[in-house]
Amino acid sequence: MDAIALQSPHTTDATEAVGLLGKTGVLLVNLGTPDSPSVPDVRKYLREFLMDGRVIDIPYIPRFLLVNGIIAPFRAPKSAKTYREVWTDNGSPLKHYGYVVEKMVQAQLGDDYVVRLAMRYQSPSIDTALTEFQRLGLTDIVVVPFFPQYASATTGSVYEKVMEVLKTWQVIPQVRFVNRFLEHPKFIEGFVQLGRKYMAERTYDHYLFSYHGLPERQIRKGDVTKTVCQLGDCCASLRADNQHCYRAQCFETTRRLVRELGIPEGQYTTCFQSRLGKDPWIQPYTEDTIKKLAAQGVKSVLAFSPAFVADCLETTIEVGEEYKELFEEQGGEHWQLVESLNDSPLWVETVVDLVKNT
Repeated sequence: MDAIALQSPHTTDATEAVGLLGKTGVLLVNLGTPDSPSVPDVRKYLREFLMDGRVIDIPYIPRFLLVNGIIAPFRAPKSAKTYREVWTDNGSPLKHYGYVVEKMVQAQLGDDYVVRLAMRYQSPSIDTALTEFQRLGLTDIVVVPFFPQYASATTGSVYEKVMEVLKTWQVIPQVRFVNRFLEHPKFIEGFVQLGRKYMAERTYDHYLFSYHGLPERQIRKGDVTKTVCQLGDCCASLRADNQHCYRAQCFETTRRLVRELGIPEGQYTTCFQSRLGKDPWIQPYTEDTIKKLAAQGVKSVLAFSPAFVADCLETTIEVGEEYKELFEEQGGEHWQLVESLNDSPLWVETVVDLVKNT
């Protein structure tokens, strides 16, 4: 795939806009990335990201003090160093693959659609993309958050930002949101194909499915009935009463992948990474799971990160390198990360299907 510039080249004048009436705008949204791996840019990104009340769901004043007085100043230098490890000649992998997918989806959807990439935090911004749609006179918009499982801190935050922008418009367009896509067969098949590639090369003792974590309080908040969520066996199946639970959706994603990969019961684990702060996060924790597996004599692990559709810090560094190091320190011998979908044809087909059928 040819490299694609990180600065989106989209420009449209009034003459072009006339010919775009009646077309559908497609907004592809991923989480975000700093504009560069420099400390100031990383600090700027962290401040915007962590000041989102859906990410750190505490009152504004203590959140402001925590983010701007502690987390951003002290975490930015360390995070900047880590970002430099994943940065490529094309810049951030997450943004680079986003632009590649944008181009591929546009090609498959054709001239009846206008496809734009946006990031929830930093650039290219949701505001910029939606303003372009407004200028083009598009009155039908499909928003596709790049999060397989719904969570308030990810998909919910994208919804909120889109509606914050649209509420200022005099003419509010028809908007359709993709809520989740963990059940989409092509999404599942994309990870299955990647996993089979490694499974054909060697036999693994165990298969680990690591998802981004969330504070337990956020999961409980999602149980509006206050009768379902126990953060335990209630996630053993995805049902009408727990369908909006992020943890339950992650376990369901694992079950679907395991079934298609033919992994025997007892040889796989679903767990959660990226804890922050002292409050309890959803369990089991990935770090604890790795230590437990090594103590049980597991020597080889194939690790999946099915909460991410593009490689980023949480996949390449956290799962691919830090957990590998931890596993080997505990006596493990072989750790292999299954890469994200990135710009795979099946992922592009998934997005196209979501746009057409939402």
